[in-house]
Amino acid sequence: MKTVLLGTRSAETDTLIARRRALGQDLYDEVWEGEYHMSPAAHSQHGIVDAEVMGALRPYGKRATLRGIGPFNLGSSADYRVPDGGFLRFTPVGVWVPTATIVLEVVSPDDETFEKFGFYARHGVEEIVVADPATHRVRFFARDGRGGEVYEEVAASTILGVTSAEVEAEVDWP
Repeated sequence: MKTVLLGTRSAETDTLIARRRALGQDLYDEVWEGEYHMSPAAHSQHGIVDAEVMGALRPYGKRATLRGIGPFNLGSSADYRVPDGGFLRFTPVGVWVPTATIVLEVVSPDDETFEKFGFYARHGVEEIVVADPATHRVRFFARDGRGGEVYEEVAASTILGVTSAEVEAEVDWP
């Protein structure tokens, strides 16, 4: 279910956002070009799949000299997304991470995983990993090579050197 509030943000909405922030409930909230996307904490199975997929990918990331990272703020304070995990070619400092080599998205009901692809392309993300707990699938998406914002589904990660099938076999799906 999606709720959209049109117009200038009300004082009540600002109070709600401040309360969520104070209580630590805003971990997965995002700002999309000025639009505030309020996301609840994910289902516990989401967290299990996140940990399982990152665990399966971590050895490949290390071989590729990439640093694994859990949920993080990709972008800037005015426009950011929060992937469930990822891999970086550098060690980030601070709250906002400008780019990532690979991001991981775990699909949840009503989430916006695939709507984030254009943003990820604009921020130089080379590959996207999408894990779907409902189908027990792990899918890799790579930039199409034409310099646009299009990702194409591929059978394997070129960067990590692993196939979707190999990762799926390592995941203990809930």
